Amino acid sequence: MASQRRSADGRRSTSADVCRRSVSSGLPHVCFVPTASGDSRDYTERFEAAFEGRAQTHVLSLFGQSPRDYQDPSMLLDMDLIYVGGGSTANLLSLWRRHGVDELMKKAAAGGTILAGISAGANCWFRASSTDSFGPLAPLNDGLGFLQGSACPHLHGEPGREESFRGWIADGSLPGPGTAIDDHAAVVYVDGVATSVMVEAARATAYIVEPDGNLCELDEHKHVLPASEHD
Repeated sequence: MASQRRSADGRRSTSADVCRRSVSSGLPHVCFVPTASGDSRDYTERFEAAFEGRAQTHVLSLFGQSPRDYQDPSMLLDMDLIYVGGGSTANLLSLWRRHGVDELMKKAAAGGTILAGISAGANCWFRASSTDSFGPLAPLNDGLGFLQGSACPHLHGEPGREESFRGWIADGSLPGPGTAIDDHAAVVYVDGVATSVMVEAARATAYIVEPDGNLCELDEHKHVLPASEHD
């Protein structure tokens, strides 16, 4: 099996920065998957602007909304990198399974495609996650399981995220290890192992949440991106 690389991101542009670094040579095929946002047109336009001139961009639409009709999900197998947007984690997982996207993601990763995502697009790769898909924050034990344990994006960016996630890991509501990610930070995984944390600001970082709920900062892996890479 090819080495599988994934990027899980808290919020904003960090994951896109990591993606651009990962596929910096030539014009790779990069696919945006905006399922979690209901195929938001604005979100798609921002993705295309971020990769303009750096990649051949594609968008997987499962809603068939104008200006894009429904796209055959098998297109994912031809991509160098797949970038999953934020929104509702629960809706994303439900639609992906209905359309067979979950299995296609697994095949794409096995073939060497880089998988990346932000917010819900980071949650989905894990076995479980903290989500507000149902309104209040709640544990969701329904992820793809490509990465073990549970994820929590927006750790210090939204009220209640840190306290609830640490509590759910400690009481077993969510499986460990817990990976907690600040906004403006991204964790890079190779073959299921966290190898680096890339951030846009030194204050942002990522943590492992231990079984007792304590936070263990992944400082030794951290790399602060130069300003020119996230302008």
